[in-house]
Amino acid sequence: MTEKPTRVEKDSMGEMSLPASALHGASTHRAVLNFPVSGYRFSRPFIRALGLIKWAAAQANHDLGLLDAERAALIVQAAEGVAEGKLDDHFPLDIFQTGSGTSTNTNANEVIANRCAQLAGKPIGARELVHPNDHVNMGQSSNDVIPSAIHISAAEQLKICLIPALEKLYAALEAKAKEFWDIIKIGRTHLMDATPIRLGQEFSGYAQQVAYGKQRAQKSMEVLRELALGGTAVGTGLNRHVDLPKKMLRHLEQRTGIAFYEAKNHFESQGGKDAVVEASGHLKTIAVSLFKIANDIRWLGSGPRCGIGEIQLPATQPGSSIMPGKVNPVMCESVMMVCAQVIGNDTAITWAGANGNFELNVMMPVMAHNLLESIRLLANVIDVFCDKCVTGIVANEERCRELIELSMAMATSLAPKIGYDRAAEIAKESAKTGRSVREIAREKKVLPEKELERALDPIKMTEPGGKGAE
Repeated sequence: MTEKPTRVEKDSMGEMSLPASALHGASTHRAVLNFPVSGYRFSRPFIRALGLIKWAAAQANHDLGLLDAERAALIVQAAEGVAEGKLDDHFPLDIFQTGSGTSTNTNANEVIANRCAQLAGKPIGARELVHPNDHVNMGQSSNDVIPSAIHISAAEQLKICLIPALEKLYAALEAKAKEFWDIIKIGRTHLMDATPIRLGQEFSGYAQQVAYGKQRAQKSMEVLRELALGGTAVGTGLNRHVDLPKKMLRHLEQRTGIAFYEAKNHFESQGGKDAVVEASGHLKTIAVSLFKIANDIRWLGSGPRCGIGEIQLPATQPGSSIMPGKVNPVMCESVMMVCAQVIGNDTAITWAGANGNFELNVMMPVMAHNLLESIRLLANVIDVFCDKCVTGIVANEERCRELIELSMAMATSLAPKIGYDRAAEIAKESAKTGRSVREIAREKKVLPEKELERALDPIKMTEPGGKGAE
């Protein structure tokens, strides 16, 4: 077996042998060897944000006269490659690494510096023109870069992926609410029959949950607009120009379309990660809403003959390896599993966020990973659920009418006219005999026929002021 060529680089701890073609350097390679933990890597959105930060820093430091035009141009070009995903193979580090993410910030600095060497026609590892610390990392620290990259990447993904997906699902559910408005069905509380409801009313509730979900995603974006950039090591801003954050933020807004702003208090933004915890909390709430919607739809379509069966879901794939013709609500189940994962991710983020010690949180990589994973999973599953399930749902009107007529809860509208106890007797007799409330009430002549028909009109029971439960 032919050995792959290597090269030797130095860092503050000494020499390190690493692959000759790798753009990362000695310090990054130490972390590669130190953390062979999970195989999880920082995702594309995070590496993009990291590239944008280095790109903006080079622009801003040049604007301030701290970085000459040649070095700035090289760093800008190399950082652009990082942002665009052209150098992702050179970011090999595991998520479960140094809690500050210093290894990944160093990874970015080394990759950009070595790419600058390539662009300038020099060998990888040459630092004479662009140094990873002195130039690429100028005016920065891992301790303000990494939290800022978390905020930037998550805000971008909320804007580009999750919010549009929620808008799409809302529109689909709202369309179904209108389509199903005239279909009357039985309501359910405690999983038991309750008074009638419009199928459209039921779906309007789901649509409103998603509308609130969009608002929660927007609130997440809002709290993530505040960046730690400028705090450097501990929040004091040591070793950076006083105007660096302001200029960097201007460049970042230009690239993202998001109006990021400098932290009101750098000690808060670096010592705590409350904004990330809050954003994750909103994602958890969205997940809880989606779980409820998917689970309800799953139950409403159960059967098709021996369950509720009030709606029919699109058939997407065979449901059993042994039962021919069986079709399962797999799209709903996919949503529910994603929601369970997001709720678990939030728990990890909560514990990690609680571990801010003095001037730094030391569990940032796992927070970044879980936050971005929650956004990605939610956006993807919402999109698929909308296309492969919600838009194809069909109402079973006959089944809806049948269940209303058989329900004991129809006796509820009789209570104001004949008294609770007498209505309860009719309901119990209906349950015992299997005969409808209407049939028993007519037989007992509890009301004149026309008044009985008005009292047992299920459409009236779905309207405000209708004869139903108070």
